[in-house]
Amino acid sequence: MTRPLTPRQQNVHDFIVKTISELGYPPTRAEIARALGFRSPNAAEEHLRALERKGVIRMIPGTSRGIRLPAQEPEAPEGDTTAPQGLPIIGEVAAGSPILAAEHIDRYCPLPPEYFTPRADYLLKVRGLSMKDVGILEGDLLAVHRTDRVRDGQIVVARLEDEVTVKRFHRHGYRVTLAAENPDFAPIEIDLRQHELEIEGIGVGVIRGGNGQALG
Repeated sequence: MTRPLTPRQQNVHDFIVKTISELGYPPTRAEIARALGFRSPNAAEEHLRALERKGVIRMIPGTSRGIRLPAQEPEAPEGDTTAPQGLPIIGEVAAGSPILAAEHIDRYCPLPPEYFTPRADYLLKVRGLSMKDVGILEGDLLAVHRTDRVRDGQIVVARLEDEVTVKRFHRHGYRVTLAAENPDFAPIEIDLRQHELEIEGIGVGVIRGGNGQALG
């Protein structure tokens, strides 16, 4: 039998359900903390871990909105062996919704995640030429390892005000620069005290033109 929720855990669970119902995607830890009056996102994290232990949510590591409600996830039909294999290829990403939402997945690539180091979680179809000087071109597939931990100088997939972009990451205190690798594109400057920036992952490889020719 599932252990009952404490009143505070029930509040967190209700807020998650409400957010998914109204917006179509789960809240971040910071949003939970603000809505429920916690002193920090760490307090929200502790309640989320407790909810996961009790089986009422499922957490996906490495993503700020990685909260799932098992009760709302469809079960595979009995005997169904047709689950997609390989890495999901993400096309257009709708504003505000999780990057791995089912409606964003164009198809699957048969490459195993371990082909890349660190392992890839998905392939993102590249739009535009802002990263052409490092060999990331229009139509390529960027292999992405999902994490919000990033080192200065890494190529990242970043979400800023509901827009997803691929850029090189630089941080100086509260200021982050998302730099293009093409002189025709100006860098994006962010003050973390005023704007929220979410790192969806780091680039770990490129498939040229989406044709299966992988580049390290």
